[in-house]
Amino acid sequence: MRIAVTGMGLVTALGWGVEASWAAIRAGRSGVRPIARFDTTGLRTRIAACVDLPEDLPGRPVSVAARTRRLGEAAIAEALAQAGHAGPFPGPLAIGLPPVEIEWHQRLDLGAADYPGMISAAEGRRDLYEELLFGATAAHLAERFGTRGVPQAVTTACASGASAIQLAIEAIRAGEAECAIAAGAEASLMPETLIRFSLLQALSTRNDPPEAASRPFTLSRDGFVMGDGAGALVLETEERARARGAAILGYVLGAGEAADTFHRTRSSPDGMAIVRAMERAIADAGLSPGEIGYINAHGTSTPENDKMESLACRLLFGERPPPISSTKSMIGHTLSAAGAIEAAVCLLALRDQVLPPTINQDDPDPEIGMDTVPVARPHAFRAALSNSFGFGGQNVCVVLGAA
Repeated sequence: MRIAVTGMGLVTALGWGVEASWAAIRAGRSGVRPIARFDTTGLRTRIAACVDLPEDLPGRPVSVAARTRRLGEAAIAEALAQAGHAGPFPGPLAIGLPPVEIEWHQRLDLGAADYPGMISAAEGRRDLYEELLFGATAAHLAERFGTRGVPQAVTTACASGASAIQLAIEAIRAGEAECAIAAGAEASLMPETLIRFSLLQALSTRNDPPEAASRPFTLSRDGFVMGDGAGALVLETEERARARGAAILGYVLGAGEAADTFHRTRSSPDGMAIVRAMERAIADAGLSPGEIGYINAHGTSTPENDKMESLACRLLFGERPPPISSTKSMIGHTLSAAGAIEAAVCLLALRDQVLPPTINQDDPDPEIGMDTVPVARPHAFRAALSNSFGFGGQNVCVVLGAA
């Protein structure tokens, strides 16, 4: 059974909509800019790939939950429109989402002096609990689009969007559905999240110029750049797509996962969990490593991640690995949404037979040992691998095929 993609939706710091984001990615533009959503005075990192909303107010931005829902809704609506689905969607929703918590402006509204007091003050506030309950965003989106069954909300750290794709294709393959929506949405950019990642020394502190901060595979890479965004794919059996006359944009050929329990934030030094995730995805697609023509890297711009990913790719692909690029150099690390967004980027690259670039490659790290595509260029290929590696060793890879 082949699983066709008949609709795509994207929201990134480069634009609302697939074609706006893709045109900017092909052009090598950066969406990283100074954070205006909240005061960053005294913070080591003051930049991000932001998707701001008109209703954001100084000091009182839209909440993470509401923003995530808004971005997810836009991406899913675009994907469904392209797929030609109107009215209730006849399949399930699988979506990668961030964990949600009470934010400072909500805490201040509750008037609590400490955490126990905050919990006590929140009692009876159904509106607050519905917003903060994990899975509530998925429930809202399932109701909005009339999807079938209980929505699958998954949080596997930075692999969440790829996990959603895996859940969706497994449901279709098992005969539980003929079609599904696979998505990821992310809007965790707020002071506490920024501070926590800073304490882990995971974020870039290259605030000036912000466009040069995300620089995967370079000697001067110093951390990732947070990003807002959402991606969505409408998936269905090839038979169903052809029967209803839908345009097939490409295929999800396979997915694979492998856990790495070496460290909370670091990969095992031998890279084998990453190798196994890629191997399993390629095998699930019925392909050999030599048939992969492009890798969309996890490519976060952290010294450790980029080194381990390139090592694993060389172990798997040998002396002549396919070209690899990181679109996080332009749209930042969209965390829970990254796997869904980057799968869509792979499909667009396959459609146009072009490799998206890794920008800011003015000091490439010679130890990477791979073609990191500093400038977009034409490339003939039929299959792409999208890598997503999350904290805690949650590794998921997806193989995409040309229409």
